[in-house]
Amino acid sequence: MQGTWIEVKVITTSEALEPVSGIFYALDCKGVAIEDPNDILDREQGPLTWDFADINILEYKGKAACVKGYFAEEDNIPEVLKYIEEKLQELKDMGINLGEAQVISTEMKEEDWANNWKQYYKPTKIGEKIVIKPIWEEYEASEDELLVELDPGMAFGTGTHETTRMCAQALERYVKEDSVVFDVGTGSGILAIIAGKLGAKHVVGVDLDPVAVDSAKENLKFNDVSNIEILHGNLLDVVNGKADLVVANIIAEIICILTPDVKKALDKDGIFITSGIIHDRREMVINNLEETGFEVLEVNKDGEWNCIVARLK
Repeated sequence: MQGTWIEVKVITTSEALEPVSGIFYALDCKGVAIEDPNDILDREQGPLTWDFADINILEYKGKAACVKGYFAEEDNIPEVLKYIEEKLQELKDMGINLGEAQVISTEMKEEDWANNWKQYYKPTKIGEKIVIKPIWEEYEASEDELLVELDPGMAFGTGTHETTRMCAQALERYVKEDSVVFDVGTGSGILAIIAGKLGAKHVVGVDLDPVAVDSAKENLKFNDVSNIEILHGNLLDVVNGKADLVVANIIAEIICILTPDVKKALDKDGIFITSGIIHDRREMVINNLEETGFEVLEVNKDGEWNCIVARLK
């Protein structure tokens, strides 16, 4: 159903999320969304956890919690707002810390939820010659540019993130015409496609997320590549044979777990390109690589992230 919806949100505290969200549920609104910074801040730290999650992805950067409710145009919004304000005051009178307790209403088109982000995603040059072009944009590539057509869909990887950009730049330097490349955690398939466009002999992209696998396979269809296959599986468990180059744009802890398997999967002098490494995990990854038998060739930085290139001794 298309149409105009009204988003009503209350800026509050984590401890008040339950009673505030109860106000919206009592209104029988068309949907309730809760944003709690403690979902990130209180996570267990360590291997296989998501402590790498960036608090900046939240609307209020972790400084406040938020409850959003969605109402139809025909709902009496002034009455809705009045009801919410009254109930918030009742919660305050009960001694509940609501923080800012600001109520904001915004009109929005339903189709905007799915498509508005696309207006900010434009063709982007991320290396010496690699240009990432969303499939809905027009772009005339020059003779020396490699054009990668992409619809990221629900999978990670648009080419605009620092980690993806650094991996792409490293692939430009290290992929050869006879290279076999494994892309671990392929997401949208962007790095696998880049390796294929750079002339690799064969590329295998692997992801544990079936949504990512489907997205990557779709993106292969938008690009003139026949040297790439996408597999569903855990890390390198489903990959056969040896590679000349392995690229893994994931997180530091998983890279450290993955490194012994990468060593087995690489030919002698093979290259391991790793990214998704925040600054305070950089030395951990370097030490792990060196202890596993790799020589670190490059440590590149972009923003808060690092990309490490190592060669198997």
